[in-house]
Amino acid sequence: MPLPQRVRIVEVGPRDGLQNEPTQVPTAAKIELIDRLSATGLQTIEATSFVSPKWVPQLADAAEVYAGIDRRPGVAYPVLVPNLQGYERARAVGATEVAVFTAASEAFNRRNTNAGIDESLERFAPVLERARADGVQVRGYVSTVLGCPYQGEVPLADVVRVARALHAMGCYEVSLGDTIGVGTPGKARAMLRAVAAEVPMPALAVHFHDTWGQALANVLACLEEGVAVVDSAVAGAGGCPYAKGASGNVASEDVVYMLHGLGIETGVDLERLAVTGRWLAGLLGRETGSKAGKALAAAG
Repeated sequence: MPLPQRVRIVEVGPRDGLQNEPTQVPTAAKIELIDRLSATGLQTIEATSFVSPKWVPQLADAAEVYAGIDRRPGVAYPVLVPNLQGYERARAVGATEVAVFTAASEAFNRRNTNAGIDESLERFAPVLERARADGVQVRGYVSTVLGCPYQGEVPLADVVRVARALHAMGCYEVSLGDTIGVGTPGKARAMLRAVAAEVPMPALAVHFHDTWGQALANVLACLEEGVAVVDSAVAGAGGCPYAKGASGNVASEDVVYMLHGLGIETGVDLERLAVTGRWLAGLLGRETGSKAGKALAAAG
């Protein structure tokens, strides 16, 4: 299959990145981060999470952040919600797109959400119902699609079942996440093929962490299968608090650099993105996790 002509980057740094960073980022800096990302040409920026502050204290200021950002026309700012209560909090500040999340691993889901997979899907049913009535789009996340820190291998049949259920419930897009970054290109390709046999490819996205340095290779393998939506985080921010040693998301700068090198359009200004990545890395007190960002900085 030929590579897609255009790929949409879903920037998850402000949510999936910051929620797993040990550094507490001030509200004003989170707002500035999203506004900086909006100026790069990104079409989708996951802004924050309306999960209970008890579980995700890094994003306790979700309402303040969402209310403070400069929402540009043509840019989507989805937010993560765990249940109907989270959905109502998000809607109260004007959110027009939300995301729900579960895992393909029963063990991971119970550790992460204190519920089984089927229970978590039941929690989403009223969210999807309300969203349909409100004209709100819902994105679905399936985590641990290539491995779990508690049960190890995750059967492909389980990944397919959960992805199919989210799509059938009304999620316009389902993101398939290698949460602990253990996947390799062959496994990523096989996983995507299995899911795409049940869920249309245009409704699928991929989300890779870079624990073993395989994330870009995994993205490329999935592009070759026809996927055209890729999740990533500026400066490679993030990690997984439930998996010892798991590193951050694949860096948006590196993904964009690779895509442009393949002749694939993204609409993203790589230099602006890299500058934002370096700014965020400084805020977090570390070097940027982006190789492209480092190279651009060294070049002048």
